[in-house]
Amino acid sequence: MVGVVFGNPAGIGMRDLLREDFHSHESLWTSPGFRVLAVHRFGNWRMGVEPKILRAPLSILYRYMFRRVRNKYGIELEYCVRVGRRVMIHHQSGIVINGYCEIGDDCVIRQNVTMGIRSVRDRTGAPRLGNGVDIGAGAVILGDILIGDGAQIGANAVVLTDVPAGAVAVGVPARIVVRSSESPNSAESELSS
Repeated sequence: MVGVVFGNPAGIGMRDLLREDFHSHESLWTSPGFRVLAVHRFGNWRMGVEPKILRAPLSILYRYMFRRVRNKYGIELEYCVRVGRRVMIHHQSGIVINGYCEIGDDCVIRQNVTMGIRSVRDRTGAPRLGNGVDIGAGAVILGDILIGDGAQIGANAVVLTDVPAGAVAVGVPARIVVRSSESPNSAESELSS
């Protein structure tokens, strides 16, 4: 994701960014996903406030809101995660996203998803999602890996290696069952074997 500053996408104002997030969450301001993203966007925005003395009260407010949405909805999304535009967080509970992760535009993340590092020694090796990635409920994505544009991660899959663009990954450990260039009939035969 090029042009990201403090985790918020460049080239769009905070109000327009929140409007996109609102519409992505079916225009429900009570949606936990929208509320978590709003706190995330605020956390990034306040990092641009100078001087630091003016930022301090905003940081206290951010920490309060972050802990509140994390504890209430079970979605942990620190301000330092790079999140693209129109990201949809479906449902709530059990979503943990490491602070070094990157999430592209138009991605969908469902409940009980974990995205993080493989070990404490590898603190910067977090997953990067391309644009339009769809992650099923309960999926675990670990390590310094790239999930390509338009890829789909099946429910409860454990992804430890790169997933090509347009591919579908399922299983433990995840394996590629179909690519967008293959016909749907070949995917059915792969899944039935």
